[in-house]
Amino acid sequence: MLSLIRDAPIGQIIRWATNGRVLQYPEENPDYQCPNCYSHPNEKSKQIPVEEEAPVVEPEGHPVEEVVYPDPETILERKSEDDEEEESDLDKIKTVQSARTASTVRTQLSRVGTRTALQKSVSRADLEQQFSLATIEKGPTRPIEPEKLEDGTILVDWYTTDDPENPQNWGFGKKAAVSTQIYLYTLSVYMGSAIYAPSTEGVMERFGVSVGAAALGLSMYVLAYGIGPLLFSPLSEIPFIGRNPPYILSYAIFVILLVPTALVDNFAGLVVLRFLQGFFGSPCLATGGATLQDMYSIIKLPYVLSLWAFAATCGPALGPIISGFSVQAENWRWSLWEMLWLNGPVWIVLFLFLPETSSATILLRRAQRLRKLTGDNRLKAQSEIDQSNLTPRDVAIEALWRPIQLMLLDPSIAFTAIYTALIYGIFYSFFEAFPLVYNVMYGFNLGQMGLTFLSITVAVIISIAWYWWYIYYVVEPSIRNNGLGEPERRLIPALFVTFLVPIGLFMFGWTSNPKIHWVASVIGIGITTVGIFLIIQCIFLYLPLVYPQYAASLFAGNDFLRSSVAAGAIHFSHPMFVNLGVSKGITLLAGLTCGCSLGVFVLYSFGAKLRARSRFAAK
Repeated sequence: MLSLIRDAPIGQIIRWATNGRVLQYPEENPDYQCPNCYSHPNEKSKQIPVEEEAPVVEPEGHPVEEVVYPDPETILERKSEDDEEEESDLDKIKTVQSARTASTVRTQLSRVGTRTALQKSVSRADLEQQFSLATIEKGPTRPIEPEKLEDGTILVDWYTTDDPENPQNWGFGKKAAVSTQIYLYTLSVYMGSAIYAPSTEGVMERFGVSVGAAALGLSMYVLAYGIGPLLFSPLSEIPFIGRNPPYILSYAIFVILLVPTALVDNFAGLVVLRFLQGFFGSPCLATGGATLQDMYSIIKLPYVLSLWAFAATCGPALGPIISGFSVQAENWRWSLWEMLWLNGPVWIVLFLFLPETSSATILLRRAQRLRKLTGDNRLKAQSEIDQSNLTPRDVAIEALWRPIQLMLLDPSIAFTAIYTALIYGIFYSFFEAFPLVYNVMYGFNLGQMGLTFLSITVAVIISIAWYWWYIYYVVEPSIRNNGLGEPERRLIPALFVTFLVPIGLFMFGWTSNPKIHWVASVIGIGITTVGIFLIIQCIFLYLPLVYPQYAASLFAGNDFLRSSVAAGAIHFSHPMFVNLGVSKGITLLAGLTCGCSLGVFVLYSFGAKLRARSRFAAK
């Protein structure tokens, strides 16, 4: 618990205020014994025995051996160049202890974060290797020898394979605590978009604006949290900054802006403040996935990412439920005050208990402490060296140009971005369709209409239950037994659930009739949501496997396009439903998703050929 507070923003402030005398790291304790490889780097370190039964024969040419990538946190396997020597040495190892080879190999490896694993995978073989490492059971603790560069620089690394400072080695409780904070943060910010929806009529009456203008309070918020990741995601990747400052500082501004937004008495000010809220709340979208990748191995990541997606999906769905009854009982400003009551406590929790998870940042700070302890300026973190070569132009290219370049020059990326943007836009069109269906047709009040959004939450829970079953009983055993295989295998569930989107939409559109019980249309929304949720999960697993080095830019571009289309959908959907009718308007949207459903089959069938022609895909 003490280490959690020490690494949280409040702990870092206390350390700065006391000049490091309070909440010290191990290297700052008077009785700390610095590892010999750092205190006397010119002397050969003695190998620390792990356990009596550990094999002592480690011949050269073994097909699996230690190797350090440019980033010191990645000590990985590599294959020998001499196949004959490789086979003979493998036989020798097997005669010593064949049953424990996998475990022994694992003890020679530092545990690598998913984000680093993807960034360092320049080929399909690298990616296959990363998944193989993730499936090997953890073995005995082994010390990690730092790499020495030609210029004499000594790269500071984790001390052992089970170094407690490595987020990959944190216990289940600590990982769960950090993950839960990210989920709450995401849920609270995403809830801020649709929580405004029941206030639309009040805004129209107070400021005398049309329904399309009043909807700007929702659309500008959605658009802004698609723009924010283009700035905050690259910032969080700079080792000197890390994950926490973008979280805490921007979220503090977000919470502060909630007060003037609830008090503003002119329409232009309301729209501008809502836009700024979405922008400063966006780091949960820009960096939340990166925080989870820092802690969880590449093979376990789908479980925690699906929970993060659950928070992002259910946030907008729960917003109208929370504000529907209160706005009806009080006034339109009540929903804006509820955002303050919800997000204020969440920010306090993050300020007190959210530790830094970026390995690059953690190792940079360790290198600084070791230099102060030993007086040896040769001790540096790889991230320090990389950061010194980083220019503002490089950051701007990766943040602004790379996401657009990927979508323009790669048809697979373009299709997945367009498809996810379309279904995300349809999701936000519900906030315009629901009042026309449940308020006008069925006579629900604002609170009762908000309850219909529970169908989305129920559908997501059902989706996660099936998705976890599929990952645990189908995907993981397949990877362990047969390797990663073709990335298109991750799209297999999408081949089936992609048809649920148009089926659910048709059901919602053509059962939205006062003569038909309202529950039929609600079931249609649930069916559509199952399809939307699972399709996005499949696509977000597929893309990093095809373009591992560009995963961060891929998601930033995808976020921007999704949010832009969703913001537009909020405005075009209302006149479309009014002019065409809900049934015909929904039918039009369902028809578009039918075309995209066929595109999923094309991507599955011809994905390998498209990858071979792509300049960005891992070869």
